[in-house]
This record gives sequence, structure tokens and C-alpha cells, in this order.
Amino acid sequence: MGLLRLVGVEDGSFRPFNRRTLGTCLLCAVEMFGPKIEKVKVSPITVDGLDATSKLSEMLRDMDFEAILLGGITFAGFNIINVQQILKEYSRPIIIFIRDRPDNRAVREALEKHFDDWRERWDIIKSLGPVHSTRTRPDEPPIYFEVLGASSQWAEEVLRLSAMLCRIPEPVRVARLIARGLTLRGD
Repeated sequence: MGLLRLVGVEDGSFRPFNRRTLGTCLLCAVEMFGPKIEKVKVSPITVDGLDATSKLSEMLRDMDFEAILLGGITFAGFNIINVQQILKEYSRPIIIFIRDRPDNRAVREALEKHFDDWRERWDIIKSLGPVHSTRTRPDEPPIYFEVLGASSQWAEEVLRLSAMLCRIPEPVRVARLIARGLTLRGD
């Protein structure tokens, strides 16, 4: 497998959920070809909202990519990207990169406790495939991932090839740096 054109997606910093005012957070999508940054797009999304899917879809419109690497499934708190919808719209494999083993029981409990529409959000999470683990670098801890639109073996290879500086895929790492850099507050 040679160099791939990948889009990494991550969010920035945000203030925790406040029921009186809905905050926003930046969602960042970075298109990379190997180590080269081709495009960067940012869009505000609502903390704990449901607009991340539509915002990501808009950001991807004029990007050229072979796969999408999401830095998780939830952004800006519990603003969940509907991966099935993005897959249907763009027909490109999607890899959900997870730093630590996910605890879906805790996620479901949090959704049930804090959201009236928790079933809708939980259904999106349930629609994902099995969680896999791999080591992208022999000297670092394993990572976890889910993949839609491709095999787990292909996704493992993409994750290994894109983990250039550390165990985190470079497009996700760069998207996180940009989003956090644009949203860090000194207060």
C-alpha cells in the first residue's frame, strides 16, 4: 500500500455542557497526502448537539480523499457523528480511531442520564462494527478502532502507515493540534 489521501477529524477544546447556554466547539478536518497537509477546514459544532454529522458532510464536499479517520465517534461532548450516513454519502471507508479501550456501558449510562434523545444517539453508536485493537508502533500502547466500508486488515495497515510520529494517525493528530490551538482559552 502506497501513500493515501486521508482526512483526519478531531475537535477542539470547549467548556463543559451548561444547560442554560449551548456552547460551541470547533470541528476540524485535515486532508493529508502522506505527510503533506493539503486542506484544512474548521466548523463550529454545538456542544452535546446533533449537528456534527451535517457539518462534517459540508466540510468533506470539496476534499479529495480515499478514507476518513475520525478521532472517535463523539465530538464536543456527545455530538455524535452518524458514520453510516457519511459512508452512504461519500462511499469511502471510515476508520474510527480510539486512544483507549471504549467503555460502551459507561457511554450508554451517561447518555441515559443526560439526554432525552439518548436512544437516537445510542443507535448511532450501536450501528458501528466490532472494536479491534492493534499496535501502530511497537514501542507504544495499542490503539483501538472500528471500521466501516473496508476490512479490519486494511484499516490496520492504514493506521500503521499513517502513525508517523506516534501511535496516533497523523491526520487525526494534526486535526487535533489545529482545533485545540484555535480554541485554547487563557481563562
